[in-house]
Amino acid sequence: MIDFVGKKNVFIILSIILVAASLVSIFTKGFYLGVEFLGGSEIILSVNDVVDEAYVRNVIKNLAPEFENARVTQIRSIDDPKDITKFSIVVSPLDEKGKLRVYSGEEKDMVSKKIVEAFKEKGKVANVIGFNETSGYAAKEIKNLTWKAVVFTLLAILLYITLRFQFVFGVGAIVALIHDVIITLGFFSFFNYELNVAAIAAVLTLIGYSLNDTIVVYDRIRENLKRARGKSIENIVNDSINQVIKRTINTSLTTFIVIFVLLLFSGNSIKPFAFGMTIGTVVGTYSSLYIASPVVIKWIKR
Repeated sequence: MIDFVGKKNVFIILSIILVAASLVSIFTKGFYLGVEFLGGSEIILSVNDVVDEAYVRNVIKNLAPEFENARVTQIRSIDDPKDITKFSIVVSPLDEKGKLRVYSGEEKDMVSKKIVEAFKEKGKVANVIGFNETSGYAAKEIKNLTWKAVVFTLLAILLYITLRFQFVFGVGAIVALIHDVIITLGFFSFFNYELNVAAIAAVLTLIGYSLNDTIVVYDRIRENLKRARGKSIENIVNDSINQVIKRTINTSLTTFIVIFVLLLFSGNSIKPFAFGMTIGTVVGTYSSLYIASPVVIKWIKR
């Protein structure tokens, strides 16, 4: 039998370090926001040559004021020919009052021609495949609704766990979920991975996945609390974790393999989701054992 509870302090310290590092990265470095949260226009560009982001940035920087600080990201896909490179160019055009706006139909044609001509002067063949646009108001609305979705999800989970088990179990589950969300977002910030709607979908999926694992552990703890009267809470929790650990590892490992393969071979639109779930699967499994359970032990002992 593995002594999970006996090693809890080591893993709690590790969690504190990871959460602190994540918060530092989030509040100092920030996020690499997708166009849905940033607002503006995303131009999808195809270049018939192997070029890098710096090259594209240098070609377009003088086309218009908004291109001077354009964000250029290479789009990789296993289906693309080797001699063609695709890029996402995110720009934030402003109106006369300095407010964020999107391109009109005529402006799209004009911008496309400018970009194609700029590459033609460099001896390259380029094509503008399409535009994805989000107004400043829409971007702000998406941000507000996203954080509301996360907060309301956590509150609903607290209510459910309280009704299903006890309030102490709900507190433990929420602490574990907050731990998972902060660390996962910290990885997005630290590795400069794009945070978009797909990434938020991964965070919400992670909350459900991690909660499911926590409930399995909690259900066994509740059963053993009724059966093993007279035993210390530490022994009861440790026995409970050992009884479900095989199921937890099998579930987490199979999920991790699928998500990790998706991260390696998926297109750019899916990668933020796959990245968030890859990190979240590991963190969520860990938190069910070493965050949610110790909270219950501490509370019951008091």
